[in-house]
Amino acid sequence: MANLKSDALCHVFVYGTLKPDEANYAKYCAGKVITMQQAIAFGELSALPMGYPAMTIGARRVHGYLLSFRDMSILEQLDELEDYQSDRPQSENLYDRQQIEIFDLAEKSLGLAWAYLMTLEQVTKFGGITLPDGLWKP
Repeated sequence: MANLKSDALCHVFVYGTLKPDEANYAKYCAGKVITMQQAIAFGELSALPMGYPAMTIGARRVHGYLLSFRDMSILEQLDELEDYQSDRPQSENLYDRQQIEIFDLAEKSLGLAWAYLMTLEQVTKFGGITLPDGLWKP
């Protein structure tokens, strides 16, 4: 795959309901994804009692997919799904959209991609359960 910094596509790392074959993929991603590949990011993954996961800053492998879209407009729809608004305080958002480094399965850098992260405080408040293998399944 080309270095993500050198192309004009919008890259998003997904680890939960937006993964292929999961609940929100068909509505938000199907027919819009230009390329996809299995990938990892480093963080901590937790299962939330609401039926979806949350990723926080950390050092463990989090398994997901790197999805590439034709343009940045996809972020508006994903922001709505993830209850994120850039113009309000982070404490009022469910997730925070950040650019993080993404890696292939051999841990070779693929560059930066957008990802939706939650704070550890939010995960604790919701009663999240750590997934030490970094893989969420519904």
